[in-house]
Amino acid sequence: MIIEVNDKNINMAAEIHSLTWKDSHKTFCSPEFIALHTVENQEKYLHKEIENGKRFYMLIKDVPVGIVSVKDNLIENLYVKPDKQHNGYGTTLLKFALKQCTGKPVLWVLDNNVIAYEFYSKYAFHKTGNYKQLSKTLSEIEMEHYV
Repeated sequence: MIIEVNDKNINMAAEIHSLTWKDSHKTFCSPEFIALHTVENQEKYLHKEIENGKRFYMLIKDVPVGIVSVKDNLIENLYVKPDKQHNGYGTTLLKFALKQCTGKPVLWVLDNNVIAYEFYSKYAFHKTGNYKQLSKTLSEIEMEHYV
């Protein structure tokens, strides 16, 4: 079941975001920066994103397992708890997010995230050539859905 994140369940979504963000960034972010991504801080982040027009959705399979956000045609924040990955939950969230988009869906992938790039490529996303330089060593690559 996929539900929209609201004030009553935002803490569960923040727990997913905190846990999965820390796990996915631990190899290239400092421990101090990782430590800042507490559930409380991620809840504030989610509130701010919702105030800015993003819609967050949470996938629940007995327990909450993943989240995704959509604003217009932009898909972001696709996270599945590490112990729940490789069960099709990311695919379920991505397919749901695609249906929520207005216009041609796009997303951004960290240039060092080969797993995410391969995942999105499997679902007809291709690099557009656009990128954002985040630091000296890290950038994001835009991908667009071609179906």
